[in-house]
Amino acid sequence: MSEAYVKRLFAILLDAVTDKDPQVQEQVCGALCALGESQPVEALRACEEHLRLHEKLARPYRTMILRVMETVVSGHVGELGEDVARASILLASSEMTRVKELVCDWQQAASNVLVAVGKRFISSVMEEMLSKFQPGVLPHHFVVQTLANLSVSNVFGMVPFLTPILNTMLPMLSAAKPDSMRVAFCCALQRFSESTLEYLADLDQAPDPTVRKDAFATDIFSAYDILFHHWLQSREAKLRLAVVEALGPMSHLLPSEKLEEQLPKLLPGLLGLYKKHAETVHVSKSLGQILEAAASVGSRTLDVQLDSLLAALHAQVCVPVESSSPLVVSNQKEVLRCFTVLACCSPDRLLAFLLPKLDTSNERTRVGTLQVVRHVINSAAAQMEVKQPFILSSMKLPLLDTNSKVKRAVVQVISAMAHHGYLEQPGGEAMIEYIVQQCALPPEAEPQKLGADSEAPEADSVRAISVSTLYLVSTTVDRMGDVLWPYLLEFLIPVRFTGALTPLCRSLVHLAQKRQEAGAHALLIHYNGNATLPSPYAMTTRLLAVSSSPYLGDGRGAASLRLLSALHRDIHPMLGQRWATAIPLLLEHLDGYTEETLSRKEWEEKLLTALGPSPASPVKGRAPAPHW
Repeated sequence: MSEAYVKRLFAILLDAVTDKDPQVQEQVCGALCALGESQPVEALRACEEHLRLHEKLARPYRTMILRVMETVVSGHVGELGEDVARASILLASSEMTRVKELVCDWQQAASNVLVAVGKRFISSVMEEMLSKFQPGVLPHHFVVQTLANLSVSNVFGMVPFLTPILNTMLPMLSAAKPDSMRVAFCCALQRFSESTLEYLADLDQAPDPTVRKDAFATDIFSAYDILFHHWLQSREAKLRLAVVEALGPMSHLLPSEKLEEQLPKLLPGLLGLYKKHAETVHVSKSLGQILEAAASVGSRTLDVQLDSLLAALHAQVCVPVESSSPLVVSNQKEVLRCFTVLACCSPDRLLAFLLPKLDTSNERTRVGTLQVVRHVINSAAAQMEVKQPFILSSMKLPLLDTNSKVKRAVVQVISAMAHHGYLEQPGGEAMIEYIVQQCALPPEAEPQKLGADSEAPEADSVRAISVSTLYLVSTTVDRMGDVLWPYLLEFLIPVRFTGALTPLCRSLVHLAQKRQEAGAHALLIHYNGNATLPSPYAMTTRLLAVSSSPYLGDGRGAASLRLLSALHRDIHPMLGQRWATAIPLLLEHLDGYTEETLSRKEWEEKLLTALGPSPASPVKGRAPAPHW
């Protein structure tokens, strides 16, 4: 396409943006973006010229064109020259600050163009922004917001500008009266702090590795003083939350002695906000950041505040709300992050607070406490390692709870324990038996669909989670091999575990195969000192008996046959060649039928024919092999 043709095409499309049909407007914007993919420079020039020549074009249409510009710049900023970038910067800055009052969609679209250009041309963007950010004059709301967003979109480019920006901004804080302006300043301070921390975390890649945290400490503390002691007292909830969100990252930049000095007021101040706000995720996130900052400087104040912190955080975990709500899920994640910090600082006091709460019969308290226990087992593994016997012994009453929500929480705790060596300790076998018991629950006893009275969808049922946990622990946690083998064999025979046979067999097959790979031709089962293990005769009888109804229990027939195949050497040393041929044929036969079409009589005959007449010589040291 010729340059004149492209220019004319852009002009036609830009004129069509004002079509009265919203669907046409959307299609036109899509066409502009698509054309901008192949002609990004021409697209930006056309948009800039159109907005400049049509001063009276209504704001909604100006917004659409600015959004097209942002899309084009975001995808092609590396292809732009200084002249095109400069023109886009001047246009976007003019659009953003043309009127003093807030017109969010329009001004946000212009701000986004500046942020997109600033990913490469940060000096040019900052030159324009600082011309509108002068000492003694409150800036436009979106100038502050643009500076905030630039600081996180181009960390290495913006941090060198932060000292002069903060020097200009600090006197403005006292003069800022509108809540919307104060919210903008809070957002900027939050973003500036986050970008500084990111810069310091990646100093080895930074353009100026001499930057130090204390270069920002005085300015950040001056801002903190205003935010915490004045703005946090506002009646406007939006401003209070903006202050809270800023205080978290700011706390990491405060001088350590100032942070320690402020904690006796700061921590209770934040905890008090739990009662004032229904959406508490921002409070929890900020609290977690402040606790991390306090822990990093070895704060002694945390010891004094610990009881009130634990009580408030535990109440948040146990709050009676819909757990599937995204805000609730996010809040619980941040609260658990707080518990991680406290577990690393004060493991003894944390467990002294938590473990007695497992003895309560209150569902929410027990479930919430189990969630915290599981989390600290995973996130503070080193600190919890010496506490394993205490944590295991505290699980006695939760193991007896019949509530399905408690059961799910218990299974999740046991899964965490398996990954960190708890089940190798005395008392670990009780946890494994508990998982097997839940695997044995009848499927019909679990919620079949998510209705008004259902506690959980079928995929989240106690049985489903337990089956998944048993298999994952068996197959992915190497250290569990010696714990589960041969112990799981003990659950094959008792009738009360019949419902768990399929997951048991699957786990045992995997464990047996791993041991065979490691031990070549050695026997898998050593009966010396294992008087509770079932005999080869008992195992064979049991597994063949349940295989006669192969589709019951999630297909326990196929699972049982695969386990028989894996254990053939322990059942009788002469079975290998015979079963290596017979069992695949039986499994293939099952695959060709369903529970409705399989002939029960024919299947039983195949079982007896394929596996029945076994060699009569006894297994060394055990009862003779079965003779069908």
